[in-house]
Amino acid sequence: MAEHSQGNALPDNEKFLSIEGLTKTFDGAVTAVDNIHLSVRKGEIFALLGSSGCGKSTLLRMLAGFETPTSGRIMLAGRDIAALPPYERPINMMFQSYALFPHLTVWENIAFGLRRDGLPKREISERVEQNLRLVQLEQYARRKPHQLSGGQQQRVALARSLAKRPQLLLLDEPLGALDKKLREQTQLELVNIIQKVGVTCVMVTHDQEEAMTMASRIAIMSQGHFIQVGTPEDIYESPNCRFVADFIGSVNLFEGNVADVQSDHTLIHAGNCTIRVGRNVGGTRGAATGVALRPEKISISQHPVGQSHNTVPGTVEELSYYGNLTTFHVRLGDGQRVKVTHLNHYRHDDLGFNPGDKVHLHWSEDAMVIVAQ
Repeated sequence: MAEHSQGNALPDNEKFLSIEGLTKTFDGAVTAVDNIHLSVRKGEIFALLGSSGCGKSTLLRMLAGFETPTSGRIMLAGRDIAALPPYERPINMMFQSYALFPHLTVWENIAFGLRRDGLPKREISERVEQNLRLVQLEQYARRKPHQLSGGQQQRVALARSLAKRPQLLLLDEPLGALDKKLREQTQLELVNIIQKVGVTCVMVTHDQEEAMTMASRIAIMSQGHFIQVGTPEDIYESPNCRFVADFIGSVNLFEGNVADVQSDHTLIHAGNCTIRVGRNVGGTRGAATGVALRPEKISISQHPVGQSHNTVPGTVEELSYYGNLTTFHVRLGDGQRVKVTHLNHYRHDDLGFNPGDKVHLHWSEDAMVIVAQ
């Protein structure tokens, strides 16, 4: 796991936020963040993604100054801020609960931090009005938080965070308090606002869709380590291990042994199927290995397609119709259950298969990736 902890380092001239060997141990026994390295570009939206207890929130709190690192450095624009208290850091953090003051109006909530910093009244007024326009809440300036919807409260919290013009914006589960439909509507809206301002952003989320939609790069965390760092496409299409493949989206994992390795493909025997992998090839002949295959990359048909590899017969056990797509659960001859997703281009375009039907699955050699333990 240590080999993946370097955080996909950037060239020195592209580093705006640089985390170097950061570690946090509680009570001398529990290591929440374990010697991680990370580089973030100026203006980038970077997501820390992982399940509860993986260390992502502890890392965010160290960036904010709410937790003191046991060791390591936090460099922001060339300055080590690891020892600075929160109020001396050019950083603002937006919490999941939004933490708005219920007795203050929207205008006063946005102005609160500026007043505490002692800015002139005119500048405070200009910044508040500017950020109200940015989040399109000018007409709600005199309302109290309880008079707003969840999405509107979220935008007030963002405006308050941006009003102080931080060099780094931290988002802690920024859309976690919203229902699913509103969350989906707000994701791109939030990204557009952050990009318009040009602030560098690090966000924590456990929601895969949120990370994939909002972030330019993602770090998958587990047990205090970075397992893989990359673009959403990298993480989804080329997971570097079983954990990442299984954590992001839905995946079918085949277990087998390497039968042959050539410059343009690797052959793997897995159960009653011969798998030919045509990208990221490699491996040692005879070695056990795994192959990850996404459900939407599998085709399902009534008859064999005439290819000797990447095809296997099975029996439909269950299917679920979701309108835009149909999901089939197919049992193979060796007992493995494979999930297949079929996009419905037309009404009732579910291929007409029913539970108990014999089918054939097939896929291209570029649809899979070999994954390590």
